[in-house]
Amino acid sequence: MQNLTTVGFDADDTLWHNERFFRLTQDRFEQLLADYADPAHLHQRLLEAERRNIAHYGFGIKGFTLSMIETALDITQNRVPASVIRELIEAGQEMLRHPIDLLPHARETVQAAAQNHKVLLITKGDLLDQERKLAQSGLGDLFDGVEIVSDKTPATYQALLQRHGVGATQAMMVGNSMKSDVRPMVALGGWGVFVPHGLTWELEHAEPPTDTTRFRELPSLAGIPQLLHEIG
Repeated sequence: MQNLTTVGFDADDTLWHNERFFRLTQDRFEQLLADYADPAHLHQRLLEAERRNIAHYGFGIKGFTLSMIETALDITQNRVPASVIRELIEAGQEMLRHPIDLLPHARETVQAAAQNHKVLLITKGDLLDQERKLAQSGLGDLFDGVEIVSDKTPATYQALLQRHGVGATQAMMVGNSMKSDVRPMVALGGWGVFVPHGLTWELEHAEPPTDTTRFRELPSLAGIPQLLHEIG
């Protein structure tokens, strides 16, 4: 068995908080449109718009904001007040300015992994926003490479690992999404480590892989150094 040489870390809701800002903005969206539909219906319609629009806008705040505007227009049959559209745009801009708040153990875990492994940041979303968050996090200098991708699939991981000269069986991916961080890496024969976050976007839900010995679930990032020691 090849030794583990490389550890990839997801960014949003793995190293720093992210989903909670989406939830706060969604609450604001539902309040603004409370005269037109109940919160549950608005939530479902927005989720459907997000799912539909990923192929057009990708992941991130900008696509989320456009999906809110589209949903507002659909729900009101194009009668939504311009003032509401303005508030939704401002809500998206506020999200793009929000300061970064690191999750517990983020810095020390990446530092510990970097002692004996190549460490990569592998995140999806809007390029400018992800670059902003990485710069504000203060973690940028800890990584040997940064990959901001449009989506996380087995093919995506295969290509980026090849760019870094790493075989998939020598790599581990750590993240809070079973769908994007764990399952694609395990499908390639690598390690997938699930570190759940209290809030997870519905479109990131997936079942854990049950047919592999290379899947682990840890309650927090604090368990990563010990796991790396055990794997060797």
